[in-house]
Amino acid sequence: MFAPLKRLLVGRPIPTFQAHHQKLGMLAGLAILSSDALSSVSYATEEVLRVLARGGPEALDYGPYIAGLIALLLLIIVSSYRQTIFAYPQGGGDYIVTKENIGTNASLVTAAALLIDYTLTVAVSIAAGVSAITSALPDLHVSRVPLALVFITLLALGNLRGVRESAKLFGVPVYFFLGSVFTLIIVGAWTGVFGTAPMFEPAEPVAFLGTGTITTFVLLTAFANGCTAMTGVEAISDGVPAFQEPAARTAARTLTLMGALAIIMFVGISTLAHHFGIVPAERETVVSQLARAIFGGRNSFYYGVQAATAMILVLAANTAFADFPRLAYFVARDRFMPRQFMNLGDKLAYSNGIFLLGVAAAVLIIVFGGDPHALIPLYMIGVFMAFTLSQTGMFLRWRRLRPAGWQFRSVISGLGAVVAAIVLVIVAITKAAEGAWIVLVLVPIMMFVFKQTRLHYDSVSAQLSLTGLEVDTTPHGHIVIVPIGGVHRAVLEALRYASSLAKDVRAVYVNVNPESLVALKRDWPHWGSHVKLVVLQSPYRSMSEPLLEYIDRLERENPEDYITVVLPEFVVKHWWHHLLHNQSAFTLKAALLFRPRVVTTSVPFHLKN
Repeated sequence: MFAPLKRLLVGRPIPTFQAHHQKLGMLAGLAILSSDALSSVSYATEEVLRVLARGGPEALDYGPYIAGLIALLLLIIVSSYRQTIFAYPQGGGDYIVTKENIGTNASLVTAAALLIDYTLTVAVSIAAGVSAITSALPDLHVSRVPLALVFITLLALGNLRGVRESAKLFGVPVYFFLGSVFTLIIVGAWTGVFGTAPMFEPAEPVAFLGTGTITTFVLLTAFANGCTAMTGVEAISDGVPAFQEPAARTAARTLTLMGALAIIMFVGISTLAHHFGIVPAERETVVSQLARAIFGGRNSFYYGVQAATAMILVLAANTAFADFPRLAYFVARDRFMPRQFMNLGDKLAYSNGIFLLGVAAAVLIIVFGGDPHALIPLYMIGVFMAFTLSQTGMFLRWRRLRPAGWQFRSVISGLGAVVAAIVLVIVAITKAAEGAWIVLVLVPIMMFVFKQTRLHYDSVSAQLSLTGLEVDTTPHGHIVIVPIGGVHRAVLEALRYASSLAKDVRAVYVNVNPESLVALKRDWPHWGSHVKLVVLQSPYRSMSEPLLEYIDRLERENPEDYITVVLPEFVVKHWWHHLLHNQSAFTLKAALLFRPRVVTTSVPFHLKN
C-alpha cells in the first residue's frame, strides 16, 4: 500500500548520477533560498508599528527612521555573507565558519540556534500567511490552525519531491509576490506624490493604541521587532553547493539580488505606511490596509496583493525546508546528530530532515494557536546568535590568514559581528519576557544532546575498532533452540532449518496447557524424533519467562558457545491479518536483542488466502 502512495506524492526516484541536474540557477535559487528574507518585509513593518502604537499615532512617525536603520544593517549583513560564500563554497555556512575559526562549542551553539530558527521560520511564516488570508477572508479566522497544518504538509511534500521540482512549484508565487509589492510601491509612490490616492476606511486599531509612552526601551523593542526583516539572509551561504557552477559566484549574485530586493521593499512599505497613516489593527495586516488605501478598496488589485502576500509567507517556510535538512546533514556528518540525517531520499533530498522539520513546526503551530505575534518574540534570538558567531569567525579568519585585501574584509566581517551582537543583546533584553527565554534555554539543552550523541558514536566506534585486536580462531560450540507451541508445518520448516545450522538442536515447549502437551507428545515421535524435545513448566502461565530462564541456564553452562533461537513465524497475506495473531515472536526477539552471543532468526511460513 505504501509504495504506490509514496510514488504518487513524491514521484519517481532520481538516480544518483543525475544529481548535477538538480543544481539551482540564480532565479531558481532566489525562489528556493530567499523566500524567507523576501517575505519578512510583509510583516516586519507591522511588528515595528505594533510596538510604536502604544505611544499613540504620533509615535508612528518613528517608523521610517527605524526602517532606514534596519535597511542599513541589512546591507552590512548581506555584504558580510557575500564574503562567507566565497570563503566557504563547500557550504555549511555559519556552522562550518564557527567550527573552523572559533571551535566546536561555538559551532554547536550556532547549529542549535539555526535549527531552532528554521523551525520557527516555518511556524511564523505559515502563521503570517494564514493571517494574510484571514485578513481578506475574515470568516476563516477561526480555522487558522487547520489551515496552517495543511500548508506545512503541502510544503513538506513539495520538498520531498526534490530541489528542481520544488523550484518549479514555488518559483511562480515568489515572483508574483515581487511583482505585486513593487506594483504596490510604485502606484503608492505615484499617488502619494501627485495626491491622487483614493479615500479608504481605516481598520479598527489595536486596543492598546496610545496606552503607553515612547521610551528608549520601547524604541529598542520596535527596532528589535523590525529586525525580523533580516532573517533568512544566511540561507544562501548555507546552501552554496545547491547552485550551478561556478557555485560561489552564482550564490553571491543571488544573495546580492535578494538583499537589494528586500531593502527596497521594506523601506518602501514602511515609508508608504507612514505616508498613508496606517495604524496596526487586530484583524487586518498593515499590508492589507496599505493595499486598500492605494488601490481604493477590496478590488482585484487588492486581492492580488493579498494572494501574493499569503503565498510568499507560506512559501517563506520553504527556505527552512531547504536549509534545515542541509544543516542537519553537516551536523550529523560530525556525529552530533543521528546519522539518518545524512541519508538522501529517492529524490536526492534529505528526507529525514524535511520530515522532522515539518513535525516540529506543526507542534509549534498547535501550541501557539497559529498566532504569528506570539511566535515572533522567539524568532530572532537564534538567527542573530548565529549571525554574531559566524561573523566573528570570519573576522578571526581574515586576521589569521591575511589574504590580499584582508584589512577591508576584516572590517566588513567585524562590523557585521558588532551589529549582529548589538541586535542580539537588544532582542534578548526586550523579548525575554515575551518568550525569548525559551530559545535561550533550548540552545544549551540541544548542545547537551549533540554532545551525548557524539559520545555515543565515539563509544561505538572505539568498541568496533580493530586496533589491537587479535583474530580469535578458537572453535566455539553452537546450540540451536526452536520455541514451539505445537506441531504444524511452520514448526517443521523451522526444525529443518535449525538442523542445517548445528548438531545440537532442541525444540522447547512451554507447558501452560496439559492437554496440548499430551497431543504434542503423541505427535512428536512421528514428526520430530530427530530433534531433542525440552518441556518447560510454567506454573504462572507465562510463555516467555520460562524460555528466557532456560536460555540463561544455557549461557551459564556454555559461556563460550553461541546460542541461536530459531523462531517459526507466520507471514500473513494482508496487513490486517496481523491483528488476528499474537506477536510472540516479535516480543521474544525484543527480549533477546541485548544478550551477547544469543542470535535470533525467523523462519517465515507464508500463509495464503
